[in-house]
Amino acid sequence: MQSIEQASNAELLSALTGPRPAQLLMERFGGLAQLARASLDELQQLKGIGKGKAEAIRSAFLLAQRLTQEAHRESPVLDTPERIADVLREPNRLYAVEHFQVLCLNTRRRLIGVENIGQGILDQVLVHAREVFAVAIAKRASAIVLAHNHPGGDPTPSEADIRVTRDLVRAGQLLKIEVLDHIILGQRTAERPRDYCSLRELGYFYS
Repeated sequence: MQSIEQASNAELLSALTGPRPAQLLMERFGGLAQLARASLDELQQLKGIGKGKAEAIRSAFLLAQRLTQEAHRESPVLDTPERIADVLREPNRLYAVEHFQVLCLNTRRRLIGVENIGQGILDQVLVHAREVFAVAIAKRASAIVLAHNHPGGDPTPSEADIRVTRDLVRAGQLLKIEVLDHIILGQRTAERPRDYCSLRELGYFYS
């Protein structure tokens, strides 16, 4: 008999919905990443998925997200883009529109907290320096990391991303709060094995 650890995604999902609805869900959304972003209304559009089953599916993904958050309660050291992406990946996986976040760090580069500054339409979000640094000052952060997601999957920075980053770096210099990096979260593909990019690594933090 196959163990639960060896079960497919559809088989695991069937424990919440039943086999046929689980199959329909996987066909409709193509995988767990897209399914995690589906709203309750979108889930209930499929035959066999009522409000109760839709809420059970959303609850399962939220539990997975909170498990990840618990794993990082020991204030991880965020001194590389990879470590920053590890903290951000699960929360951002559920977002269907762009969310701009600020990670506040202490002098030892340990995480103080992550604050969601704003969200926008599908592919853009507007932020202002006063909102970003008000959070940093309130948290007594010595440094911050900027982050946002690209729901379309490609983490390549836009011209607006680059412009906002440079404006916030300059503002941080005036306030003596260092902006360490700007991480953009996307999705892995066969051609793109890394699901994030670092604007510092790309050279946008240097004049």
